[in-house]
Amino acid sequence: MQNPLLERWTTPFGIPPFDLIRTEHFSPAYDIALAEHEAEIEAIKTNPAPPTFANVIEAMEQAGRLLTKVGGVFWNLAGTQSDEALRAVEREMSPRLARHRSKIFLDPVLFARVEKACQQTGLSDEQKRLAERVYKGFVRSGAKLAPQDRARLAAITEELATLGTTFAQNVLKDEAGYVLVLEREEDLAGLAPDFRAAAAALAVERGHQGKWAVSLARGHVEAFLTHSTRRDLRETLFKHWIARGETGGESDNRSVIARTLALRAERATLLGYETYAAFKLDDTMAQTPQAVRDLLDRVWSAGRKRAAQEVASLQRMIDAEGGNFELAPHDWRHYADKLRRAEYALDDAELRAYFPLERMIEAAFHVAGELFGLTFHEQKGLPLYNPDLRIFEARNQKGEHVALFIGDYFARASKRSGAWMSAFRSQHNLGERQRPIIVNVLNIAKPPEGEPALLTIDEARTLFHEFGHALHGMLSNVTYPSLAGTAVSSDFVELPSQLYEHWLLRPEVLMRFARHVHTNEPMPDALLKKLMAARTFNQGFATVEYCGSAFVDLEMHLVDPQETSDPLAFEARVLQAIGMPREIVMRHRSPHFTHVFSGEGYASGYYSYLWSEVLDADAFSAFEETGDVFHKETAQRLHDYIYAAGNLRDPRSAYLAFRGRLPDADALIAKRGLA
Repeated sequence: MQNPLLERWTTPFGIPPFDLIRTEHFSPAYDIALAEHEAEIEAIKTNPAPPTFANVIEAMEQAGRLLTKVGGVFWNLAGTQSDEALRAVEREMSPRLARHRSKIFLDPVLFARVEKACQQTGLSDEQKRLAERVYKGFVRSGAKLAPQDRARLAAITEELATLGTTFAQNVLKDEAGYVLVLEREEDLAGLAPDFRAAAAALAVERGHQGKWAVSLARGHVEAFLTHSTRRDLRETLFKHWIARGETGGESDNRSVIARTLALRAERATLLGYETYAAFKLDDTMAQTPQAVRDLLDRVWSAGRKRAAQEVASLQRMIDAEGGNFELAPHDWRHYADKLRRAEYALDDAELRAYFPLERMIEAAFHVAGELFGLTFHEQKGLPLYNPDLRIFEARNQKGEHVALFIGDYFARASKRSGAWMSAFRSQHNLGERQRPIIVNVLNIAKPPEGEPALLTIDEARTLFHEFGHALHGMLSNVTYPSLAGTAVSSDFVELPSQLYEHWLLRPEVLMRFARHVHTNEPMPDALLKKLMAARTFNQGFATVEYCGSAFVDLEMHLVDPQETSDPLAFEARVLQAIGMPREIVMRHRSPHFTHVFSGEGYASGYYSYLWSEVLDADAFSAFEETGDVFHKETAQRLHDYIYAAGNLRDPRSAYLAFRGRLPDADALIAKRGLA
């Protein structure tokens, strides 16, 4: 069988030939790629020459190119174009890839050569950093363990890979398997015309012709909870939304969580750590669970106090309207929107007219141009994995190719919920210079054909957030693949993305790009002032729902696994202990907490957004202090030490190089208006 995954791609920019790639190509491509990588590693291991940086560390960086190429396509499609056939390949490959990785990192002969190679003198700073990261990666993977412990660790790693895949697929099943069908006109009370049109289109897609449907995509849910005046329907949708992964059937994730936590704890013990959280945080900027808890406690206290004030305000509004009920979680967004309109005269429908998707994409590109000299040029006629994709070439000030950027903006049943950045191809300058192909994935409700997509302010902020991640990948300029782009510690990786959000609400950007979708008139000064005044509105709620999830994540990885055998009961105990308001539900409940349980990127690390927010609040102050939010010298330091630097330095050194000092949490508390 001719397999496009195994061929040299002659497509423009080397983009994957999506029009030729089929699901049946992946398994045989993986067979060949894995065999090739095994042979490359075996050659490194058995090389009779004395171990050096070049013939061990650099050779390992060169190895596995085909495996990386195949995986870059597969894992991105698994998150965006999933079907049962692709999910079957995912279930097959997850444990197999984990087994392959364990075989490499637990090989004592290979590790002996790595250890000697890392001791070589006369290396450049980047080579020293790579050697340090490779050596630490082997040790944290169990290379120093006794043979029987290495075997047990390999088995744990393989089972965890299977569990992570199962968890993610279960959440996707629950999200794709449910829509709230609205039968009658009165079911649409309060909903904007564009939402109604999108709901009608979704109903046709899901087989409910002549009706309306609301999916469990966050954008759909939050819009419905905000605007629907039907409290009964809000409650129905909300209950299904927060129950993803705990529906009691085949897609129930409770046993998956319990087993995952038990295996993670066992692995940490094997590696000499008291808890999994201690193991995971040892390789982060925070370093210890206590440092994380100290930050969470400090912000939680201020956030909970503000949330209590917000509860009282919302309840007064309910009472004033004659509502004979207490504020419930499914009421919050609806009454918060009403209160915002009352206090700031801000109407969400009015605001959305000034935030069309097309204009927000242009705004994100404009900021990148002002800061980093990039321009973006849309490319037509390239192969696509979905017709909704937008593809742009990024060029520098000299007109040279920098990266290819793919925007995958609209929700669909084949796509997991949320928003993220990923790479079909990452940057490196080792051997043949490789420029990146970066993708941003969002889940905006797709409007009917010919209608513009209008964003909420939160959706526009998410677009900027993910584009900040994209720039981290596109601007990367390092030699070695393992140090490129977003390959940094989990509590530093959110700095480039969260920092980028600040430019969205700057008058310099809003006045140019926040233009009315129909009249093209700029946002009126009065509306702009109201928007700026309302920036810290509802921050008690936002802080509490986020911190609730971060506390649960941390505590689950600090206790004996017997305490989490019933994860929902444990979740409830943690929330009770911190005093979680009954009117607010944690942003991601455990059974659908994909950040933490569909892989290990954010396990014990969901706090990272808050940690990075301390950094981003302080980092943006560096621009504000100059009086110019596009200050060239500051932007150059930001480029050199953060966006382009990958993992060339440890996070503290990188931030110090940019800012000259480390930040304090006061900047975050002030930014959120919680002081």
